[in-house]
Amino acid sequence: MSRPRAKLKDNFPGCPVESTLCYLDGKWKGVILYHLLSEGTLRFNELRRRIPSVTQRMLTKQLRELEVAGLISRTVFPVVPPRVDYSLTVLGQSMEPVISALKTWGEAHVACKNGIKTVASAVDSVMPLAAAE
Repeated sequence: MSRPRAKLKDNFPGCPVESTLCYLDGKWKGVILYHLLSEGTLRFNELRRRIPSVTQRMLTKQLRELEVAGLISRTVFPVVPPRVDYSLTVLGQSMEPVISALKTWGEAHVACKNGIKTVASAVDSVMPLAAAE
């Protein structure tokens, strides 16, 4: 039986892609990082409103894993009702190029599926660096 990526995060001999993916491993982690990158510090319920498909339990689990990985920080304010803010750490902010690339690719993919662009023009818009090489 294979071990999950999260347990192997410090042991990826020669595979930087898998090392990067271990931080995004999970259905909602990339989406959470995207919202924190684009909107800054958010409270738990603000994240829930921005990601309506996620359950409260799953959002809590994914936020905890991102915190353990060092990508986000959790600040609890001693007020009633409790207020918890989530923000990106320096390590989390360094994921900006990765999340931006995923966003760009996703926009082009949706445009292709909707018939707005051809596959070639969508790929060119997503991969300008590949065309330059």
